[in-house]
Amino acid sequence: MKVRILVSLKPSVLDPQGQVVKNALHTLGYQTVKDVRQGKIFEIELENTDRQVVEKLVPEMADKVLANPIIENFTWEIIEG
Repeated sequence: MKVRILVSLKPSVLDPQGQVVKNALHTLGYQTVKDVRQGKIFEIELENTDRQVVEKLVPEMADKVLANPIIENFTWEIIEG
C-alpha cells in the first residue's frame, strides 16, 4: 500500500521560504498571488499491511519522524492499494 503524507508549517509559524517565492512571483508579474506556504511531500510504500494497520502507523510515523508537531501539521492519504 502506498501513502502520501503532506507536511506544512502551522499557519501561525512564519514561512520565510514561502515569502521569498511570493516575492519572486510578484516580481514576475503575478500580482494576484496573495500568499505562498511551502511544505514537504513524502510517499511511503508499506509492505503487507491492511487499512487498519496503515491508519495506525502513518500518523505515528508522521508525528515521530516526518513532521515537527510543534511547528508543523500533516495530512495523509492512501494513493495505492
